[in-house]
Amino acid sequence: MMTRTQTRKFLLSVGALALAAAPALAQAQKETPPAGGPAKAFTVPAHETYALPNGLKVTLVPYGNIPKVSVDLTLRTGGVNEPAELRGIADFTTDLLKEGTTTLSSQALAEATARMGSSLGAGADADETSLRLDVLSENGPDAVKLLGDVLQHPLLPESELARLKSNAVRQITLAKSQPGTIAAERFSKLLYGDHPYGSVIPTEENINKISIEDVRKFYAANYGAARSHLYIAGKFDTAAVKKAIAESFTGWAKGPSIVENAPMPKAQRVLDVTDRPGAPQSTIYVGLPVPGTTSPDNIALTVTNSLLGGSFASRITANIREQKGYTYSPRSVVSRRYHDAYWAEVADVTTAVTGPSLKEIFGEIARLQTEAPAAAELQGIQSYLSGIFVVQNSTRQALIGQLQFVDLQGLGEDYLKTYVQKINAVTPADVQRITKQYLKPEEMSIVVVGDKAKITEQLAGFAPATPASK
Repeated sequence: MMTRTQTRKFLLSVGALALAAAPALAQAQKETPPAGGPAKAFTVPAHETYALPNGLKVTLVPYGNIPKVSVDLTLRTGGVNEPAELRGIADFTTDLLKEGTTTLSSQALAEATARMGSSLGAGADADETSLRLDVLSENGPDAVKLLGDVLQHPLLPESELARLKSNAVRQITLAKSQPGTIAAERFSKLLYGDHPYGSVIPTEENINKISIEDVRKFYAANYGAARSHLYIAGKFDTAAVKKAIAESFTGWAKGPSIVENAPMPKAQRVLDVTDRPGAPQSTIYVGLPVPGTTSPDNIALTVTNSLLGGSFASRITANIREQKGYTYSPRSVVSRRYHDAYWAEVADVTTAVTGPSLKEIFGEIARLQTEAPAAAELQGIQSYLSGIFVVQNSTRQALIGQLQFVDLQGLGEDYLKTYVQKINAVTPADVQRITKQYLKPEEMSIVVVGDKAKITEQLAGFAPATPASK
């Protein structure tokens, strides 16, 4: 998983028109806006789930009025299944799956998907691999058949490997020059060590070592019906789609069973500094492992994170962005991988205020530990989380994403049905308790990438007895 820097552009227009409108705006500002309505519950559309004799699971979700359907096959394999010396091989496998089948050349495959109004998407993350098509409704059965062919009869051509490796090496070189990637890599390594989660991107050595035989072995060891779940959402002919599934996937070999490789992340107070001479900014990661999605505190932790640093209206954002101007886009996150999670505050701050930024971050954590938030502040965060959950899950692709997440984590159908209700049931006392119980500064790893000559003195107060540095 690579860290991507998001760039936002704001346009500010002032002039005679704005001045002319000022009296009307002033009048409007005196009016009290209407109170917001109650949060709407998220309703999961009626759907059907069944399994083929070979173990392949199928979920069908008739949804919407747009004549399109999304077909997504997800396999329980990804970076977590890669050999340590072959990091990146899961991505190479998905890339090569798009290069044709034993009956379709790469060009013929591309043309076939284009005729359906789509293109084949394929990718691997830490825990899962997904292949997807989003096509016109009339092409739903054909999309199912095409995915069946790609998955069961891949060409995996050696002729394309050199090109893919060259592209990967270029991307890795660029990524490793970015402070965000460096910080993410250091932070992950501190928490997860040699576990696959401890590697953000592969090394050039990893990439160069991968052979086509390695790819074919990885495919054989990790692909099969037993690890797969086919999700179909949108407008489609149910009978025709079921027929296509039976014809295309019943003969797929069951393949290997799911192999779980749960990490044991380490909570430790470490100050890890990577020198970037002349850097005008310092990239900061501060965080520690927290309970995963199956924890009873998962929802309360989500709310706490949003209030503390995970939303634009959060406390840390208001402090170091709005009030002090130390940074443009701070954010806190709770990672969501298989039965694992960490909390982290991430920010690019001006070099001269690296130390003060950390002081304010820890200060906001301490404040929330000692004093519960006001009910009105908490309600605003809850309304925000409830609203975006409903809106963001109103497309067929988003529905599939939520169902994939629930199935991966083993959360059960009620998780989605009761999510909004549980978000709004969190109390100020819950937020304070969660902060005290899980967000312990003395156990947080601190990673800083910046100009060491200018930040070392600023960071002195945050170092444990034996700081780690690079």
